[in-house]
Amino acid sequence: MGVIHVTDRAGQRHTLEAIEGWRVMEIIRDWGLPIEGLCGGACECATCHVFVDEQWLDKLYPPTEEEEDQLDTVVTKPNSRLSCQIIWTPELDGLEVTLAPTGN
Repeated sequence: MGVIHVTDRAGQRHTLEAIEGWRVMEIIRDWGLPIEGLCGGACECATCHVFVDEQWLDKLYPPTEEEEDQLDTVVTKPNSRLSCQIIWTPELDGLEVTLAPTGN
């Protein structure tokens, strides 16, 4: 096990235990932070949008065309990713993400 660090929409930083093979969206959701993930991780919505800390971007697989298409539906930054498309591995121990604003 390792951890991910998540900054919520109020600016509070949370350290969450992570399990290998789980999607970052699942880890955030299962720890009770407000992330929707309406499609359940199928890359069919962008409700699990996060901003990945710049120092971690090179450690992630690049987004697929499908993920980029979903990110085109929301306001993004260069470090935007869908957390359902990031599978946690020990190499990502300490990953830093920030929950993106919702459309509300």
